[in-house]
Amino acid sequence: MPEGPSILILKEEVQQFSGQKIISVSGNSSIDIQRMHHQVIKSFKTWGKHFLICFEDFTVKIHLLMFGTYRINERKETVPRLSLVFKNGELNFYTCSIKILEGDINNYYNWSEDVMNDSWDPEKAKQSLEAIPNEMICDALLEQNIFAGVGNIIKNEVLYRCRIHPESLTGKIPPEDLSWIISEASIYSFEFLYWKKKFELKKHWLAHNKKMCLRCNLPLIRKHTGKKNRRSFFCTNCQKLHI
Repeated sequence: MPEGPSILILKEEVQQFSGQKIISVSGNSSIDIQRMHHQVIKSFKTWGKHFLICFEDFTVKIHLLMFGTYRINERKETVPRLSLVFKNGELNFYTCSIKILEGDINNYYNWSEDVMNDSWDPEKAKQSLEAIPNEMICDALLEQNIFAGVGNIIKNEVLYRCRIHPESLTGKIPPEDLSWIISEASIYSFEFLYWKKKFELKKHWLAHNKKMCLRCNLPLIRKHTGKKNRRSFFCTNCQKLHI
């Protein structure tokens, strides 16, 4: 599943179509995609893992889910979920979720929840974590209404950096460590963006998909953790369990 930084890259790549009129719409989506025909795109926005195509009085929300892809000025052999053709090119989405949001997009999203947005509010994130003291931190970091844009890679890397076991209970983690985790969720997301643009993201992974702890020279544990049952990679020697 693409994480927040990857969706920001998509936003940057499609800026050529901002302000352009859509001259043709097709695809196998079940929603009324023809509503976009002859509409002018006002702007592109992102919120976490959501890619937003904004028009005058509605917005199209695209979520790439686990296996979604897109192509700019080219097509795959399979039928796209949504294809938008412009005078100067085309934009195609595959294997994704598409919804129409009516009215002002600001009524749907709290931008302060997005770890890569200028309005990101770490204090709000801390208050949200304090409200779920019995949740494992591995689950809490993936809650999009707290850390919009954070996915499993970012989760694993942040917890390794902060030396916190993924099955630690949020309410048992010392306040200073909780603040560290919140800060790193945003910091690492921007580093992820930088490395991905340079096509070297995997080279910088310290825990995700790794076998050995670089600090302890011990095998990393690979385990599905928490209610979300996502893969975690962690060291039981240097990542402290708070329960």
